Amino acid sequence: MDQSISPPASSTASETKPVALSRQRQWSAGRGRALLRPRTFVVVAVLLIALAYGGRELYMRFTHVYEYDARVSADIVTISSRGDGWVVEMPVREGMQVEAGQVLVRVDDRIAKLKADGLRAQIEGVRVERARLRAERKLDQNQANASMRTRTSSVMVREKALAALRADLDFAKLELERTRVLFASRVTNERQLQVAQAAVTKFEIQILQLQAEHEQAEGSLDEARVGHDRLGVIDAQIEALTHQVANLAAQLHQQLVDVEDRTIKSPIPAVIDRTFVLPGEYVAAGQRILLLHNPKEVWVEANIKETQVSRLKLGQTVHVSVDAFPNDKFTGKVARIGSATMARFALIPTPNPSGNFTKITQRVAVKIDMVDMPRQLAPGMMVEVDIDVR
Repeated sequence: MDQSISPPASSTASETKPVALSRQRQWSAGRGRALLRPRTFVVVAVLLIALAYGGRELYMRFTHVYEYDARVSADIVTISSRGDGWVVEMPVREGMQVEAGQVLVRVDDRIAKLKADGLRAQIEGVRVERARLRAERKLDQNQANASMRTRTSSVMVREKALAALRADLDFAKLELERTRVLFASRVTNERQLQVAQAAVTKFEIQILQLQAEHEQAEGSLDEARVGHDRLGVIDAQIEALTHQVANLAAQLHQQLVDVEDRTIKSPIPAVIDRTFVLPGEYVAAGQRILLLHNPKEVWVEANIKETQVSRLKLGQTVHVSVDAFPNDKFTGKVARIGSATMARFALIPTPNPSGNFTKITQRVAVKIDMVDMPRQLAPGMMVEVDIDVR
């Protein structure tokens, strides 16, 4: 039989309770100290930053369109020669800035100038020949006019003489009839009848002779008219020479254009991007000599996903980040939204003969004009665009 005495239950409980309270106070104190540790502050700060960044990214996703596949673009002008020849002078080099109208290249133009001089000589010769024909025409015209006046007068004189002789012949015929009547009545003798008959015959012969002379005078007048017709031939020759001068003048103008084209000038204020020839080299017609672009007329071309194009509008503000100048801020405006995807301009088509289809998001080219450009951009630079679609 165990005769040990067990401690009272109330005393055990009273001893346990202070121990539990002491442990609770120690845990609360430890928790408070844990919250005040630097690690806890770091974790909380990281969580807050992550929440802020995530919220900002979510907000930017709904209000902005971001694309990193963008490049600086410009109209690259290819300068070439319209004629063959040696490059005698090239005063520009790559990277130089030139003004509009500044000489870029000079091609040998000696042969072209000699051809122009030959055409000038031909034109002068034709003009001299035309002047000679005009002088000859004036001389022929004066001679023809004088001959016309003389021969016209001769014809008129003979016509009047014929008219007088015809009147005399008519009178002589009346006298002959009267004499015949008187001769039949035995009033006049036979000699008077013969005289009247001879007078009629004389006038008839004179009229025939004068008619022949009149016809000869008319023939001479026709010859004078032929002289006037010759003036028309000279006029045709002068007109042909005038057309020849015009043709040679057109050839001379074309040759002068060829001479002028051998001095190649910049069509725009530009920067020389690249040169392909050196002074002393021979260039053919159409061969490219150098490339240039206007540094003030550059833009950004961004390839935007087709799922985001519906959110774009003309005139929206664009923030441009240039890889070459990360510390500078560039601003632009949406100027043009492409009407076709980039796949339509691919050199190699993408047919689907097997029937296996994989849907790929297409890209649409969007042109962004620069509004604020603190630095000069070069075509081909990689940029990132952030388009505000609010």
